[in-house]
Amino acid sequence: MTDAIMQLGRRNAVDHIDLNFGCPAPKVTRRGGGAAVPLKKNLLREIVNAAVKTASSFGIPVTCKFRMGLNDDLLTHIHTGLICQEAGVAAIALHARTAEQHYAPFARWEAIAELKSAVTQIPVLGNGDIWEASDAREMMRQTRCDGVVIGRGCLGKPWLFRDMVAMFNGDEIPATPKLGWVLDVMLRHAIALEAHFPPGRGIREFRKHAGWYLTGYPVGGDLRRQFGEISSIENLRQLIDQCDHDASIVEGGERFVRGHHNGPINIVLPHGFLESLDDLVAPDDATLTHMSGG
Repeated sequence: MTDAIMQLGRRNAVDHIDLNFGCPAPKVTRRGGGAAVPLKKNLLREIVNAAVKTASSFGIPVTCKFRMGLNDDLLTHIHTGLICQEAGVAAIALHARTAEQHYAPFARWEAIAELKSAVTQIPVLGNGDIWEASDAREMMRQTRCDGVVIGRGCLGKPWLFRDMVAMFNGDEIPATPKLGWVLDVMLRHAIALEAHFPPGRGIREFRKHAGWYLTGYPVGGDLRRQFGEISSIENLRQLIDQCDHDASIVEGGERFVRGHHNGPINIVLPHGFLESLDDLVAPDDATLTHMSGG
């Protein structure tokens, strides 16, 4: 990990580094990575200290994101936050669910308030169930957290950030855009992915995003299916032409869940993991490079 940070620092390739200790994916936790790491306080401290020390030599701030713990019997968010604070982390973010809970409703904002009360020297950010700008304001009011982190709430809904900027600036929150505006963003997104990835891969990556963009809008099932099977930018343009660009989102459509919504899940740990929580056995390097969102 420190070698990777040094390479990024020498290339001046990043503005900050975020350590994700929130991933609940079995392929990660079964090797002791992701949401399992905070259970090992000594290992967590070593990882965070090493990252901060290496990154700080290049002037790169380090942030950390984590969950409440593996389950309700193995909560780790308070000591994780304190370890991060002691190590010199610039800010921490708590996804207010356990790994076992996965993405099942609802995020438990009271855990963010607990963390904010315990960690007083660095910013504490909240994450979980922010679907509209008003949710961010309400989370900050209830928990007194310093800011928010957006996950699934912005999938196919990039105007959420526009709305939050307006709200925090004291301006009127704009109306949810018509479908035509969303379709224009979809096309730009798909073109950008095609330019970034090898030929053909970008449009395949975009298929899942198409469904998220259309969520809440009155688009027929057959047309939705075709959007999920697009094979080229030209194909995407043809489907866009078949849509009603003046269509508005349905009532409550902003709050329709995008992305993962399953849970609870079974947590898989390495054999004997819970009997050796004081050791410094690190997750496989291969696992660390494949952490998904927490």
